[in-house]
Amino acid sequence: MFSFYLYTMAEPAVKYYTQEEYLAFERESKERHEYYQGEIFNMSGASYEHNLIEDNIRGTLHAFLKGKPCRSLGCNLRVHSPKNTLYTYPDVLIVCGEPKFVDGQFDTLLNPSVLIEILSPSTADYDKGTKFELYRDIESLQEYVLINSGKVHVELYQRNNDHSWILTEYKSLNESFEIKTISKTMLLAEVYEGITFP
Repeated sequence: MFSFYLYTMAEPAVKYYTQEEYLAFERESKERHEYYQGEIFNMSGASYEHNLIEDNIRGTLHAFLKGKPCRSLGCNLRVHSPKNTLYTYPDVLIVCGEPKFVDGQFDTLLNPSVLIEILSPSTADYDKGTKFELYRDIESLQEYVLINSGKVHVELYQRNNDHSWILTEYKSLNESFEIKTISKTMLLAEVYEGITFP
């Protein structure tokens, strides 16, 4: 990812934007961008494996949640964390109950219950580190799932009542993990269906 810069003769100076300027820009843009503390960051494309995993998860969740008070949504819905200014696009999210939005445009969600990110080599460190730190400021968030697209590896973070987080890892296609928010068991074999690893 990179930020937009205004170049001068002396040294490059970072151009800062208000959140209102970012939203106005983003709603007109054909590409997706993240926002954090005044800077806008371009989002790169995703691999075949990444897209296949996302499709597998969305298909499973859509069928399971039909008629229930929670919904799964894809990577085109923006999420905002007011406490730290982050605007971003999770790969998959689950929202339970009445969705809350930034404004009347209904394109920027404030209250996700579960966030799922599919890791690629270029985003793994960010998704595991800084991004998860920023996500933890979202009070409604109960679970954070990281799915590696390069090998069989799922990391499931769940929030405790004292607001601490517990991590459980899964590394075999024979294993399964439970998204407790929706009482749904996910088989790793289903998550990685269609992908052959060396």
